[in-house]
Amino acid sequence: MRTTYRMRSGRFLGIPAAGLILLGVAAVLWGVGLPTAVVTVFAALGGLVVLAGLWILLRPPVLLKLGPDDVQVRGLRTPWTDITEVGRTGTTQGEAIVLRTKREEHSVLIPVHWLAPARVDKLETDLRERLNAANGYTIWDGTAGEPGDPAE
Repeated sequence: MRTTYRMRSGRFLGIPAAGLILLGVAAVLWGVGLPTAVVTVFAALGGLVVLAGLWILLRPPVLLKLGPDDVQVRGLRTPWTDITEVGRTGTTQGEAIVLRTKREEHSVLIPVHWLAPARVDKLETDLRERLNAANGYTIWDGTAGEPGDPAE
């Protein structure tokens, strides 16, 4: 089963705001008496930017996709078997979830502020569960194994 996490939509509020500014400029240009062609260009451009901004607010860009065999972060696909650890780290842009790989230089950072706050803990839990499943790990329930079961 594939799970998709999208960027938080609040990051993109500036797009429809820019479109509204362009519509305001069109209104001022119309009020000043500039030619209709100039006003129409600003109005059309502002309307398109507002519509595009609303579309992005309704369907924010995909940040990552978790599949049974791999994880895709911003288009970069990494198999679960290459990931060694999931954790948090501090970066110059704030806290991030890090997917450490077998090759240190290929670790993947997911900035926490790119996600909706309610989704961060769910993402971390989902990442750990999928990583454990990919490596065949299970959570120890605190009980001892059967006497005849050798330790692996």
